[in-house]
Parts: sequence; structure tokens; C-alpha cells
Amino acid sequence: MKKNKECKCKNENCNCGDDCNCNKDSKCSEGCSCESGCKCGENCKCKKEAEDKYLRLQAEFINFRNRTSMEVANLLKYEGETFIKELLTTVDNFERAIVMDDNNDLSDEVSKFLSGFKMIYGNLKSLLDKYEIKEIDALGKEFNPTYMDAVLTEHDETKPANVVVEVLTKGYMYKDKVIRPAMVKVNN
Repeated sequence: MKKNKECKCKNENCNCGDDCNCNKDSKCSEGCSCESGCKCGENCKCKKEAEDKYLRLQAEFINFRNRTSMEVANLLKYEGETFIKELLTTVDNFERAIVMDDNNDLSDEVSKFLSGFKMIYGNLKSLLDKYEIKEIDALGKEFNPTYMDAVLTEHDETKPANVVVEVLTKGYMYKDKVIRPAMVKVNN
């Protein structure tokens, strides 16, 4: 087909002939490529697709930025978690050593040595409190799988069911996050 002489389409590849819609404002031409001065008007399919792609891309970028900001905030909020987890094993060892001094008689050498341990342990506990590391209170409480791991069970008719009867390893919270659940024995 030859190009219509009346067609003012700037697209040199347009062979629309008498049916050329490139210059009409009412609808977009099927053959319009919008590469060189589209005259299709406001209803141009190509422009709508481009605007839609732009809006989607903009929304994706905003979501990415928000997600990244939240991840960075969480990283900063819990920045020392790995160090704290490793420190808690040292706290546990101090507690085990202090329990050895069952008579609190400071006349023997072991008790004098353990009194130093008690002072260091007190400093560690105050340091944990300072950085919002709290012990999970589990003994005598109802078992809660969010804060506790039941590793043993026991049947004692004098105590209610599903209650923690012994804490084997203390659990800890760092701010509002459980960093180590308490390992407990539960009455069934």
C-alpha cells in the first residue's frame, strides 16, 4: 500500500492509507510506534503503558527503600547479639562456680576465691542489665514455647500440669527479642 497523501503521520513506515488514525485524537493507531512524535493524543496505548511502567517502578523503588531501611534499623537495634550469645556462656560458668560455695563460709581458701567470682559475676549482671539483656523468668511459670524449650518432662501430682519445675539453662531476652530460650523441665 502507498502512504495516503493526506496522512500527516511522521512515521515513514506508516502504510495505513485511507484508514490512517495517527492524527486523530480519539484513538491510538494500531501501527503507532510512538518513536517519532506520536500524534495519537491522550488515549495513546504506548504512553499509558509507559506511565504504568514508571509508576510500578517508582512503587518498587519505594518498597525497596523502606525494606532496606527496616533491615538496617533491625541490624543496628540488635547489633551486639552474636557477642552477647557468646558472653552468656561465660555468665553460665560463673553461676556454676558460685553455686559451689554452698556454705558461704569465707574462712577457707576456696570461699575466698569464689567471693572474687561473685564480684565479677555481679559486674557482668549489671552490664547485662545496662544493655537491656534480661533473664527469662521460667521457674514455676506455665510453659511457653516462645520463651522456653522443654528438654525434659516429669510427672509430679503435687504440681499443676504444664508448669516449669526446673530451669536447666537460663534463657535471655535482648531488648524485645529472645536470643536464647530457657531450657526447662516441665511437669506433665
